[in-house]
Amino acid sequence: MLVSSSGAFDDPVYRDGIVDLLGVLGLGELTGFERMAADAGLAPTLADKAALAGMAVTEFHHFELIRDRLDELGASVDEAMAPFRDAYEQFHANTAPSDWLEGLVKAYVGDGIAADFYREVAERVDPATRGLVREVLAEAGHGDFAIERVRDAIAADPKVAGRLALWARRLVGEALAQAQRVAVDRDALLSVIVGGDDGRAGMDLAEMGQLFARITKKHSDRMTKLGLSA
Repeated sequence: MLVSSSGAFDDPVYRDGIVDLLGVLGLGELTGFERMAADAGLAPTLADKAALAGMAVTEFHHFELIRDRLDELGASVDEAMAPFRDAYEQFHANTAPSDWLEGLVKAYVGDGIAADFYREVAERVDPATRGLVREVLAEAGHGDFAIERVRDAIAADPKVAGRLALWARRLVGEALAQAQRVAVDRDALLSVIVGGDDGRAGMDLAEMGQLFARITKKHSDRMTKLGLSA
């Protein structure tokens, strides 16, 4: 079900769910900015360093868009993001890359899965929120950058492919677990996805299965682009 903008935010549960959605996305963008800025310090060339720094700036701009929208809704960005901090910190603690290439794969594969999940969620919300989600999850150029660098590394040393493929599989499990944990732990956000007690329609089990099938397909496509086996 697509939610109309008209009167949608009169429902306090729906508003809280959207604040949660923007909070988790805002934290993702802020964390992405911090991680890309850190990765820029590990870049092997000055050109790579500059490219990642530019992508980090884009991530921070996306965070600012979310912060501004939360302000319009009368919500503190700090309070909106706070409930998701533990889940994000746990995810990043469990998926700390050991080198530059693993960092690139993590940003492309791990962040890609999370982005796919939240794009799917955004299809259930009001048009204004959906447009904002699509904008902040738009590709900032990191995908093409990661593909080129990983493929170059595999061409130089084919043995790298096996290690990175195993790393990507680990990222898939951690990213999906994080997304599910975030949704289940927040009743308002969960109601946006699966519907609420007030009769708002959401996804049934069949639709949820189709959602994860689409996410899995997109993950396989990313792995192919990287030159890795899914």
